[in-house]
Amino acid sequence: MKTVTLDVRTLADALSDAAAAMETLTPSESRISFETLELLWKVLTIKRWGILKVMIGAGPLAIREIARRVDRDVKAVQGDVQALLNAGLLDKAEDGRVVFPYDTVHVDFVLKAP
Repeated sequence: MKTVTLDVRTLADALSDAAAAMETLTPSESRISFETLELLWKVLTIKRWGILKVMIGAGPLAIREIARRVDRDVKAVQGDVQALLNAGLLDKAEDGRVVFPYDTVHVDFVLKAP
């Protein structure tokens, strides 16, 4: 099973831990970091979570097929897919379709007083 962990950490923290992470992550683990919790929620909206949910285990899908599965307009789904591609959550297949290359998503953050 291939898991992606989404976390909240500053760029400086992410860079300082990069070497250690490369040694401890297994091939079945990936990590995508967001600088702030607000950025994580801005990128991962409810509708984008819905896209990820229908893509788990589905293999490469065309935008039109994703839109059909989430019962949304193709143009709106195209924008959401582009945002997920930019965030590194989706990959583009050689034929232009998109794929969610993970079986599970783990979100990790701590909410504390400033």
